[in-house]
Amino acid sequence: MTFVIIAIVVIVVILAVALITSYNRFVKQRNLIQESWRQIDVELHRRYDLIPNLVETVRAYAAHERHVFEEVARLRTQAVNVQGATPEQRAAAEGELSGALRQMMISVEAYPQLQSNQNFLGLQRELTDTEDRIAAGRRFYNANVGDYNTRIEAFPSNLIAGGFKFEKAGYFEVKDEQVRSVPQVSFGTIGSVAGEQAPPQMQQGGPSSGQIHPQMPGDQGNYQGQPQFPGYQGQPPYQGQPGQYPGQGQGQPPVGGPPAGSPAPQDGQPPFTGGQ
Repeated sequence: MTFVIIAIVVIVVILAVALITSYNRFVKQRNLIQESWRQIDVELHRRYDLIPNLVETVRAYAAHERHVFEEVARLRTQAVNVQGATPEQRAAAEGELSGALRQMMISVEAYPQLQSNQNFLGLQRELTDTEDRIAAGRRFYNANVGDYNTRIEAFPSNLIAGGFKFEKAGYFEVKDEQVRSVPQVSFGTIGSVAGEQAPPQMQQGGPSSGQIHPQMPGDQGNYQGQPQFPGYQGQPPYQGQPGQYPGQGQGQPPVGGPPAGSPAPQDGQPPFTGGQ
């Protein structure tokens, strides 16, 4: 009886320790997600502060690009107003703002004098550094969210997550299609890219350039430059009547026989063997 009581007590203690450990791990992961999100929020605010100065610098050189500046200002205000929203909503707003900023930077390429302005170059460099830090923070945040959400769905930690109301966290993903798109790669004219013409293919069994086809004895041009005799690869043997070859008289001449026009051997004479 004493042994059973001790075993029950040990099991209860083990379960209590596992419960406390799992709960504390959930709390630690949730706090880590919140801390990583605050780092992203700091960099986003820094970008909000850089955008007005950048717009004013560009406006001094490209005043007629008014619609671009108005769009950037509108989307910046929209992004600032959704700061208390979910990470998915913040990501959507930031994606639209990034697209407008990219459009503005494309329009800057038409003004070489602006690209040499030191104030503009400094702001552009700071904005690029901020974008890089936002991207690094986004990767760190999404990695922590992935681990946290996995534990919420996995067994038996999902029992503790459901009992203590731990909810899944949202990802902060890029919604800009130009950033997520795969670049198109072309390899010239090898026919691997859609719309390009494939190179011409050689006909099987046909003669290729650079090959020499010697004229066989008795060939009078009726074979169109190709020797036709049994065993030639790619051409069937001659299927005519026995003893009838194009350009030849009666009788089948042996290989290496007399040239065309030579008198046929008389009865009782040995056939021509090609010797002198």
